[in-house]
Amino acid sequence: MKQSNTTKKKIFEKRNYRFLFLAFAIITLGFLLMVGGGSDDPLYFNKAIFNFTRIRLAPSLVLIGFSVAMYSIFTEEAAKK
Repeated sequence: MKQSNTTKKKIFEKRNYRFLFLAFAIITLGFLLMVGGGSDDPLYFNKAIFNFTRIRLAPSLVLIGFSVAMYSIFTEEAAKK
């Protein structure tokens, strides 16, 4: 068999994977903040479902996380040769 001297090129660099992990953590935090606020009793309405954390903060974190993920995919290492 013939061996080639070509090296495999990585798709992403270490920096990209760090940003991707950060994005995953931010998205997970956003979804965890959305959890809860319901009631076990169907005759009782819990107003906690409409608080700032579930309505504004958590969806914003999810969108920020998806933005960081897109950045990590589309960015290239600046010092590539």
